[in-house]
Amino acid sequence: MISCQFVLALGSMADEKVPMTIRGKKQLDEELKYLTTVERPNVVKAIEIARGHGDLSENADYSAAKERQSFIEGRIQEISDKLARAQVIDTSSIKSDKVVFGATVVVEEQETSKKMTYRIVGVDEADIKNGKVGITSPIARALIGKAAGDEAVVHAPKGQVHYDILKVYYE
Repeated sequence: MISCQFVLALGSMADEKVPMTIRGKKQLDEELKYLTTVERPNVVKAIEIARGHGDLSENADYSAAKERQSFIEGRIQEISDKLARAQVIDTSSIKSDKVVFGATVVVEEQETSKKMTYRIVGVDEADIKNGKVGITSPIARALIGKAAGDEAVVHAPKGQVHYDILKVYYE
C-alpha cells in the first residue's frame, strides 16, 4: 500500500519548475532530438535483427537491445518531463549583487587561499571540471543569497569548508 504522503510528495515534485539556462535547454532539446531521431530507430533495427537469430530466451543481442531500448525510452521520458517543467532563465539579463541562479562566483577557500570560479546552473548542466555547479549542490546552496565580501560555509563530506566571496557577476 502506498502512503498518502508519498503520493503527495510525488505530485508536488511533478509540478516543480526545473530551472535551466538558455544553453541548458538547448542541450536538452538536442539530446531529445538525437534520441528520438537516431538512437530510437537504431535500437528498433537492432531488436529486429536480434529476433531473426532465433530463440529469444538465450539471445544476448536481443537482451542487450531491449535493455538499451528501455534506457533510451526512459531518458526520452525524463528529458520530456524536464522540458515541460522548464523555467528558462536568461542569465545575461540578471542585474543583482547577490548570488542567484546563473551567477558566476569567484571564491577563495579560507584555509588554503585557493581561488575558484563557479557558475550556478541547472542540474543537467552541472560540470564541476568546468566550474559549473548544479543549483541543488552543496556549494550552490551555500552561495545563494550571498554577495561579494560575504563568507559562505559549505557542508561537504570532509567537513565544513569556508569560502570568501570575492566577486559575483552574470554572463
